[in-house]
Amino acid sequence: MAKSKKAPANARKFPLVDQAEQAEKDLFSQHQGYQIPEYINANLAHTLRDYQDEAIRNFHYTQTQINPNPQHVLFNMATGSGKTDLMAGLILYLYQEHNFRNFLFTVNTNSVLMKTKDNLVNENSEKYLFQDKIEIDGEHIFIKEVERFPRIQQDNTIYIKLSSVQKVSDDLFVLKENTMGLSDYENQPVAILADEAHHYSAFTKKKNGKETKEEKEEKTWESAITKILRARDDKEKKNLLLEFTATVDFDKEVIYNKYRDKVVYRYPLNQFMFDGYSKQVKRIETSASDQDKMLNVVLLSQFRKYRAYAEGVTGTFKPVIMFKSAKVAVSLEANKVFNELIQNLNVADLLAFIKRQQVLDNADSSALELAYNFYLKSEDDLAKIVREIKQDFDPRNVLNANDNDRGNMLEKGQYEALNTLESPNNLYRVVFAVAKLTEGWDVLNLYDIVRIEKEAATNKNATMVEAQLIGRGARYYPFEINGEKSYQRRYDYDTSNKQLFLETLHYHTMNEPQYLKQLVGSLKQMDLPTGEDKKNPPIEIKLKPAFKKTDTYKTGKIYYNKSEDVPDTWFDSIDKYGINHKTDISRNLNYGSREVSYKSNFENIETKTVSVEKFNDRYIKKAIQRLDFYKFDNLKKYLPLLTSMKEFIYGEKWLNAGNIKLFLTVPKGYKVSDISPDELLKITIDLLKEYEGNFKTGYVKQRGTNQFIGYPIREYLTNYNKRVPEYDTLHMLNEVTQKVAAYEIKEEFFVYETAIVNKLEYELIERIKAYVEELKQKYNKAVYLFRMDENMHRESAKSEKLKLHQYGSRINRAGEKVDMHLQGFQPDFILFLENSDIHFQIFIEPKGMSGERFISELWKQELLLYMNDHQVEMEFEDEVENVRISGLKFYTKDDGQGTLEQLREVTQL
Repeated sequence: MAKSKKAPANARKFPLVDQAEQAEKDLFSQHQGYQIPEYINANLAHTLRDYQDEAIRNFHYTQTQINPNPQHVLFNMATGSGKTDLMAGLILYLYQEHNFRNFLFTVNTNSVLMKTKDNLVNENSEKYLFQDKIEIDGEHIFIKEVERFPRIQQDNTIYIKLSSVQKVSDDLFVLKENTMGLSDYENQPVAILADEAHHYSAFTKKKNGKETKEEKEEKTWESAITKILRARDDKEKKNLLLEFTATVDFDKEVIYNKYRDKVVYRYPLNQFMFDGYSKQVKRIETSASDQDKMLNVVLLSQFRKYRAYAEGVTGTFKPVIMFKSAKVAVSLEANKVFNELIQNLNVADLLAFIKRQQVLDNADSSALELAYNFYLKSEDDLAKIVREIKQDFDPRNVLNANDNDRGNMLEKGQYEALNTLESPNNLYRVVFAVAKLTEGWDVLNLYDIVRIEKEAATNKNATMVEAQLIGRGARYYPFEINGEKSYQRRYDYDTSNKQLFLETLHYHTMNEPQYLKQLVGSLKQMDLPTGEDKKNPPIEIKLKPAFKKTDTYKTGKIYYNKSEDVPDTWFDSIDKYGINHKTDISRNLNYGSREVSYKSNFENIETKTVSVEKFNDRYIKKAIQRLDFYKFDNLKKYLPLLTSMKEFIYGEKWLNAGNIKLFLTVPKGYKVSDISPDELLKITIDLLKEYEGNFKTGYVKQRGTNQFIGYPIREYLTNYNKRVPEYDTLHMLNEVTQKVAAYEIKEEFFVYETAIVNKLEYELIERIKAYVEELKQKYNKAVYLFRMDENMHRESAKSEKLKLHQYGSRINRAGEKVDMHLQGFQPDFILFLENSDIHFQIFIEPKGMSGERFISELWKQELLLYMNDHQVEMEFEDEVENVRISGLKFYTKDDGQGTLEQLREVTQL
């Protein structure tokens, strides 16, 4: 009998994730629309990203909407995605919402432990993740690091014990004085934050058979964590276990079975990278010796630095190199060779080296070729460049991190240096290491990793460690351009080489087919998109000669609506921000988190609406005090006509707080007296937070109008250049929608010879192709599909003209009209149709994203659909009468929204 085919990890089902996602969509769920509390972002050093926010919302769902609440959950998130930021947010959430005071952070490596101490308890560290002063509901909250949770605990205090899992296990199983035994975890509820959690499943993975020493050790760890988790099972408030890892192996059936009902959130590495939160990754595969690779990477790194400043990077830009060896002795020897190489470098040898390298396999590397050409063209300045290389790569700027991972700490000062490499005061350019950086290192300005070949293994275990290191090194470096930072890639669509040097990590490795096959396999297993760094010149995307001969090209126009300036005098009331603020405000009481007898079945609760007589302006004032946005100096940036906070609070055109009446929807059994002042304050804070979003998005200096301008097609549809991103280690997303490729399209309906598009966009083109002949029966003069690529006019003011802007009024969820004046966007495709009676232009936008990212883009779909229902409101500058403009719903995979059916409807004559 044939064995059933095992489902890949990315196809596994995780009920908690599915339930939380469904609850986000279910209008009758108490979780729908839940926003994480403001105090979380207010007290963190970094604002949580969308996916971190989503992770907390999912966890909140498990703790408020599932009965009994799961004690043990797993966050499976990509390396570099900010799991420690998430932990910091969860600590605040559990403290405030669920009254946890005691937190145990545990991990299996000293390097991660040291880093996390800086993150969570060391207020003087540059890496500290909380604000200097933590304040919740007007109370100052203190964080104290402890070795043992105190029996008598102070108010407003969070206790954090940070310990290696080895020590936690030893203390638990070997009774010692002044250590935490099992009884300590029984006294008061403890939330365990277990990092690098894939190490805690040894017992699960191997219940039988011969074990290695390490497996026996890890089995003990797993047992210790489980004992702590279960220590309060007989009490009403139980301990919690929150595990975090990027590398859990769900392909193993026993691991999947252990975590199937515990995974609360997943954010895989490939999605993290495609969302732009990481560097791109390229491999430089070479037959060069280790010594030659050293000089190559120094030349590349220094060129990277020069290029950054030439591109307008401000502040300090210091690209770091890491040399990864298999053994400490090899690393120490390589360190010595490197220092001698830099010391002996001279202009003549450098020129000879570059010319020799150009005829070897390095000549195929796009990055090295550009670096070589730079140095050859700078021959007159090479003496100065060599001096700068000697200065930047002096032995004093080389850090040796070769302690073993579970043994002794680094020498005094080295740990701090290793974890502050982004600091302008840190001059290190090179790190030599063996095992130190496999877990926990979160340096951002690492741009080159060099594999020292001597004694390096090529088996699967070795290449998996390399793949994990590459994933860790791919963290994005938020360099400054004109004083502004970005935490996502800027140059994904840029045809220059900015991305290659500012947003790409290069992994320098050997050119040996069997090893590379193994490495690529490991990268695929991690879903880590990489490609070989080889010459990848932009492809010229040309208009078809036949199309350029048509009347459509010669005289036709494409229409976009005109935008206009919005004067500050227009922003004279709260309704100009899309807020319909009435004196009678209706809200729902968020009773989902309250202890009520019918808590487990919210959907069936009968409700009523009550008037809250005790609500008054004091709640508005108190809420304003809690929200930094509402400080007058900041508020006036968005409400320019405002003269005082008193006007904002009491003015009839603003909050009109003296006349507000609050009506709440509550369970039928509730009395108005059951509603506490804290709940009323929370409702008021939530209301003002909603208004904050409206104020920020509503105050724009440009808005759309109903006037449409025609732009000559021959001026705006032009030849342009674009690169095809080259990856050979794509795994999951390769099979879905994201992979970009060049497709030759011969059919005349598509006006370009080639389309560089992702799979979803190509799927759309193919579906429209199948409909072309039917369209030609109705539109006999022209049926063309235009690809409106961002690259066409990237450096030109023309690109700003080819954008749609919201205009007119739309109906919100409450059935009320609100003004539309958000930013403009350029839909990816225009279907151009023409016969003797009509010039018809249809905007089409494919969307491959899902969840919150999809929802955040829905304003674009609203605009596209708005045009269909408001044709008579459109005005055209040249007073043409035979123009019609429409838009379609987003096109999603397999036409999931029925976009093509809508196309058939709108194209009926």
